[in-house]
Amino acid sequence: MTQSPAPQSAWIETDAVIVGAGPVGLFQVFELGLLEIKAHVIDSLAYPGGQPIELYPDKPIYDIPAIPVCTGKELTDALLKQIEPFGATFHLGQTVTQVQRQDDGRFFVETSKGTQLLTKTLFIAAGVGAFEPRTLKVEGLERFDGSQLFYRVKNPADFAGKNLLIVGGGDSALDWTLQFAADGAHRAESVILVHRRDGFKAAPASVAKMRELCEAYEMQFIVGQVTGFDEREGRLVGAKVTGGDGVTRVVPTDALLVFFGLSPKLGPIAEWGLQIERKQLVVDTEKFSTSIPGIFAVGDINTYPGKKKLILSGFHECALAAFAAAALIFPEKGKIHLQYTTTSPKLHKVLGVESPVFDD
Repeated sequence: MTQSPAPQSAWIETDAVIVGAGPVGLFQVFELGLLEIKAHVIDSLAYPGGQPIELYPDKPIYDIPAIPVCTGKELTDALLKQIEPFGATFHLGQTVTQVQRQDDGRFFVETSKGTQLLTKTLFIAAGVGAFEPRTLKVEGLERFDGSQLFYRVKNPADFAGKNLLIVGGGDSALDWTLQFAADGAHRAESVILVHRRDGFKAAPASVAKMRELCEAYEMQFIVGQVTGFDEREGRLVGAKVTGGDGVTRVVPTDALLVFFGLSPKLGPIAEWGLQIERKQLVVDTEKFSTSIPGIFAVGDINTYPGKKKLILSGFHECALAAFAAAALIFPEKGKIHLQYTTTSPKLHKVLGVESPVFDD
């Protein structure tokens, strides 16, 4: 981090900036809000929700405390509803390109869209970083990206009744294969799964179900790789699949869904002078502070002994990081005492709810 020029009037002054609007970043807004700290949130996606909303908005999540099951979209909607009282400001569709520590201890933050902020604390809740899907390397195929070539499914209804070619051998590839091949509202006209080998990195039950569907002629599985494509009048009409036998077959294709996983990239975060271990930020387990005081890391982006990459672990980290930040933001208050949302009139006021009356 280098010293930036003197503060300018265009800079937005704030107590906290959160990098990342996934579930952990959104809950960080909540924990800061309870301590009367207003946050600005920056995310590279054009909408909040992070990986759950981007990669599996309709897939069930079972390990959120007190919620037996919810989808990525439902979790995002609930978190956004929960943080409404705190009036967070979102800066979406932009990445942080610069972080510079000032002489007074604050941090100058600039984004790819020119947004400039001056903040007392910085929270990095960027998940695995700026993640990008691993693409299918076939020359010329990229021009169908977003129209007939897809690396994620946002609306399953868009693929109903179509001839689908799904490529990949992980959970995402198998999950979507089963959904589109099975009877239901999103059933495709045909489903062909292509994987480079007859082994999968997916749940055994999903693999077994896929093989059952193949035996029942409800879908096909081909060992091979997509090596080319056919087009007609500017539209993709078929994919060339070269099998293990060296023979190339043309498979009729309305839509090509590729699930090769994500390529995590720390991006500019790697240049901020923070201690990094295996592309993750090293933190302590008392404050979840990074190697630079005032910068905290929560969620999948951090690492410490015993770290588990779970959303509920990230929620816990948010609470401790918020209390540590409050001590920096409000040094005149001394020790920040823990209060409970069940009984604290102060927190009820912050949340905009009425204090309950309990019988003696």
